[in-house]
Amino acid sequence: MNLLYRSAKEADLPNLVAMLVDDELGVQREDVSIPLNSYYIKAFNHIDSDPNNELIVVTSEEDVVGMLQLTFIPYLTYTGSWRCLIEGVRIHSKFRGKGIGRQVFGWAIDRARERDCHLIQLTSDKKRPDAIRFYESLNFTASHEGLKLHLK
Repeated sequence: MNLLYRSAKEADLPNLVAMLVDDELGVQREDVSIPLNSYYIKAFNHIDSDPNNELIVVTSEEDVVGMLQLTFIPYLTYTGSWRCLIEGVRIHSKFRGKGIGRQVFGWAIDRARERDCHLIQLTSDKKRPDAIRFYESLNFTASHEGLKLHLK
């Protein structure tokens, strides 16, 4: 499948939120109300105005098939290197199982290289064993234990 990658536009938000909801964990934490919750618009505007954040929409022909967010983070470690954090990866449910995720990650890895990143990191909920196996098939390793503190 021929995929195109572009920066998200505010008009994409309803489709992107729908993909976030179309997930066993997302359905519990996202808001599908219409009109769109203003917090999504505020978050989009922050992401869009930050040169170290990229909210990417993946399309094929007229269809939105996926999304992901890349955050580029400068560090002092590894001699002052950059790293890329991959978050919010979703492939639209009608396009899953077609190898699109592998193509999307190939693109994301190339993008991190373009930005001269030393490493790519991501987290995956332990309730997503299939996703974890997928990331491991791409040579990501569970080298660290991740912890989160929810404030809301």
